[in-house]
Amino acid sequence: MKKLSTQNRDYKTLTPHNFHRKNSKTRKYLVTIGISVAFASMIIGSLSGKPMSDSPVTQAAAISDSGSNRITTTLHLPSIDNYDAPEQRNATPAKPFKTHSVAVKKGDTLTHIFRRVGLGAKAVHQVTQQKSKVKALTRLTPGQNFDISVTNEKELEQLVYHINKTQKLIIKKRGESYDIQKVDRNYDARISFAKGTITSSLFDAANKAGLSDNLTMDLAYIFGWDIDFALDIRKGDQFVVMYEELYLDGERIADGNILAAEFINQGQSYKAVRYTDKNHNSNYYSETGRSMRKAFLRSPVDFSRISSRFGKRKHPILKKRKSHKGVDYAASRGTPIKASGDGKIVWRGRKGGYGKTVIIKHGSRYSTLYAHMKSYNRKAKLGKKVKQGQVIGYVGSTGRATGPHLHYEFRVNGVHRNPLTVKLPNAASIKESFKSDFLLKSRPLIAQLSLIKDNTVAFNEFQ
Repeated sequence: MKKLSTQNRDYKTLTPHNFHRKNSKTRKYLVTIGISVAFASMIIGSLSGKPMSDSPVTQAAAISDSGSNRITTTLHLPSIDNYDAPEQRNATPAKPFKTHSVAVKKGDTLTHIFRRVGLGAKAVHQVTQQKSKVKALTRLTPGQNFDISVTNEKELEQLVYHINKTQKLIIKKRGESYDIQKVDRNYDARISFAKGTITSSLFDAANKAGLSDNLTMDLAYIFGWDIDFALDIRKGDQFVVMYEELYLDGERIADGNILAAEFINQGQSYKAVRYTDKNHNSNYYSETGRSMRKAFLRSPVDFSRISSRFGKRKHPILKKRKSHKGVDYAASRGTPIKASGDGKIVWRGRKGGYGKTVIIKHGSRYSTLYAHMKSYNRKAKLGKKVKQGQVIGYVGSTGRATGPHLHYEFRVNGVHRNPLTVKLPNAASIKESFKSDFLLKSRPLIAQLSLIKDNTVAFNEFQ
């Protein structure tokens, strides 16, 4: 059966050629149309469950235009809005519920949260059945919030878990089970610029330029393979940075990524651009596509002072001249120590005068040693692989040490080399398949940096 339209329409019927209104066949045709329309009206009225007198007026009119071979029949139907769909007639009415807003406290679990709104262990079990989808509920952090809807029968109707400002988990009852959905919101990223000249320290200059401590650390990390920020920084060094600021609902929430930067150290310019390839891998490269990253960090401790260099020296405790086979970085007790390159931990423990020590093997040729630690990072265990920049321990003064510092050694084929001067192998440059795309995207960023550095354009022209 064809579906009836809910709108009024003109139904057109074709008449035989050489139509004449006195033709008896035509009169019979009109009568047939009138009867059919009336019958359709009766059927619709019966479907509505109402007497015909309560139904909208149904009219059928046959109109003939003497000047044309056309008969128009107009049919006025009752609106379908007057009828209930079968699924609406049979739907179960929603149970009334009350929504509670609950903040996570220290030591809270989902059981504690549910108990505060009147839900028991059954509700916890129902929600946590699909462990992979609700894993976030096992890592509650103080300050997070829940919106929990509970029916009068003490059943969970809906749960909204606000993981952070951009993520939330929604669990909603559907029949005898629950639908689980994770919702992600995107930040609005706005581009900002900063530039400065160093007069005393990088942190001081960056702070005056409006950079946060986190962005300053990122800047040092990007150029840390070419510049030793504990040794090489000079008064008059300059930097210019293009970075993202992340907003949500018009409010600034956090720093984003550094998109491009230039650092001028002792007259030498270093430029870096962030590039994400088609495989979603992001790294920093020079203008030509050379990786800014080296296989090893030049310094495993950020912004520390070198207290003892590589070579012959008078030992501060033994009081005699002895070969110093590493570099000592003076730093506050507890300062994080980073793995200078990717590798595997082959020693983790006390080692004579070194005190608490970690040794990392980097492939077949290279190894590094970190000594006098206060403590180890519990994730950096013996036999585990570590990534470059991963924290492996903390500065201390264990072993033969007069004060808190890191003793760092760099070995090539088992031979000690000066960490400050040894030539470090480069990481892989950008793949040739991505080179043209990289150049297309990086050149405008480098051009903008130059404009900002040369004061030829206002900062806000790129906002």
